[in-house]
Amino acid sequence: MADETSTSAREGRAAPRAPQDTAAPQDTAAPQDTAAPQDTAARGAPQDTAARQGTPAPAAGRAPLSPRLQRWEIVTVFAVSLGASGVYALVQYIGSLTAQQSLSKQAVIVHGTLAPGRPLLDLFLQLTNITLALAPVLLVFYLLARNGERPSSIGLDASQPGKDLAWGAGLAAVIGGAGLGLYLIAYHAGVELNVVAENLPDVWWRFPVLVLSAAQNGILEEVIVVGYLLSRLDKLGVRPGTAIAISAVIRGSYHLYQGVGAFFGNAAMGVIFGIFYRKYGRVTPLIVAHTLIDAVTFVGYALLAGHVSWLPAP
Repeated sequence: MADETSTSAREGRAAPRAPQDTAAPQDTAAPQDTAAPQDTAARGAPQDTAARQGTPAPAAGRAPLSPRLQRWEIVTVFAVSLGASGVYALVQYIGSLTAQQSLSKQAVIVHGTLAPGRPLLDLFLQLTNITLALAPVLLVFYLLARNGERPSSIGLDASQPGKDLAWGAGLAAVIGGAGLGLYLIAYHAGVELNVVAENLPDVWWRFPVLVLSAAQNGILEEVIVVGYLLSRLDKLGVRPGTAIAISAVIRGSYHLYQGVGAFFGNAAMGVIFGIFYRKYGRVTPLIVAHTLIDAVTFVGYALLAGHVSWLPAP
């Protein structure tokens, strides 16, 4: 009996153990089931954090483009902006060369009226034209943002207003004076057209629109042909000297409608601006310089044309 009791006791102890042993796996399974969501949550946590931080979407945008896509991007930007202007200017220049008159007897209007005899409509068309002409700059800003860059990455900001104004004024004085001299030499040599800088009606908005047009030229050209182009060519591994030469030739090309003198003069300006950008990495002073050059040219022409002997009459 003692053996039986002992056996029963052992069996009685074993009986409770069986459920305990069975429960143990269940208890173990419960944490495993619980752990499964925890693992999922653990896996999801970085994704949620990344989503909050905006990592996935920019990751695709910030991933370096292949050289082929970078080249296509550059071609696309210039196809809808200054590259297209260069092609059109070349066709215009060929037309001038094949005309019956000599180049010096032909005139080309840089900034003219858009609605003759209707000054109010002309004003709205001028402002619309200036605004829409800046659309390629918006495209460049988008492409920069897509790659995680800001306009300041190409030196376009207001962080150094004093230096930017000083550099811009200095560049404008040197390049503007040299450009005017080169134009007059080319014109009297018979290889330049008579460039009529403006022929707007003599109304109250004439000079403000000329200044706005000068600013539009400065922003459009310097952002695209200097800041954007040189930064992208640098990423493609193009040598600095070659990149500056490409930028300068493009700048000269869309001025070719004015004559070969304008081509070389603006190409030289492009070399100087390119060297400045490579050294200081800033576009803002170049915009200031370009705006001052064009503003003085437009307003000066409006005030002096027909009143001084050294400037060709319109």
